[in-house]
Amino acid sequence: MNLRQLQISRRTIAVCVAVAGTVSLAIGAHAALNKRTLDVVKGGDKAVTSELTGSIPTGTSRLALIIGNGHYPDAAAPLAQPINDARTLSSALRREGFDVDVVEDATKDDMFRAVERMKAKIRPDTVVMLFFGGYGVQVGRESYMIPVDATIWKEADVKRTGVSVESVLDAMKERGAKAKLVVLDASRRNPYERRFRAFSHGLAPISPPENTIVLSSATPGKVADDSKGTNSVLVSELINNLNAQAGAETAFNKTRVAISRASEGEQVPSVSSSLLEDIKLGG
Repeated sequence: MNLRQLQISRRTIAVCVAVAGTVSLAIGAHAALNKRTLDVVKGGDKAVTSELTGSIPTGTSRLALIIGNGHYPDAAAPLAQPINDARTLSSALRREGFDVDVVEDATKDDMFRAVERMKAKIRPDTVVMLFFGGYGVQVGRESYMIPVDATIWKEADVKRTGVSVESVLDAMKERGAKAKLVVLDASRRNPYERRFRAFSHGLAPISPPENTIVLSSATPGKVADDSKGTNSVLVSELINNLNAQAGAETAFNKTRVAISRASEGEQVPSVSSSLLEDIKLGG
């Protein structure tokens, strides 16, 4: 074998060794990735599970959509409490293991997009909570959550620009949620009422579908004035009962009783329930 042939052979061997090394590294990386994925599926890393599957972490079965609207152009002054309430309640629910989506000063499009995000996460074992703080208006025996960009001159505008509470409950039901919890701090004096031909005060009665509970800051057709505190009395009392790790029905009823007594009957929240079991809210 001459010198030139020997050099070619050495180069060929070197190339083969390099190729073999690259293949070996690729196989090793693939095996490591497979093991990592297996560990994640077993629950070793919930955050990565969420990234890999595009879903909420394994074991998460409690969702909350929190909407706080405060800056309405047609109102005499901004509402301070709804946004504070949204932030305070969101923090409390996150501590209790809820997957929380918070929207502040939401337009109609913001609210619809938030509802769609919520719907996408609902599974058959999911407990879902909706909180709305802001202005609510009843029209045609339905209660509407009013977005901050609503332009309302007559009752028909409420249906056109508002978001029906009943429609959100229907969406939860269609997705097969295990239980549906609704908290409405929206029984305020209607800022559009002077434009309506018919009298419209507070919210309409909400008939809860199966396995649903609704807590409202006042009885149907009544309004509640805002307190002077940073948070509304409804949210403050509800969080007190969340800290006690009560079930939803127990917490909502305790909140109702506490506010009724503290206000000497001036403000009586409403609780409507069709729960089949008392859903646990605490950790």
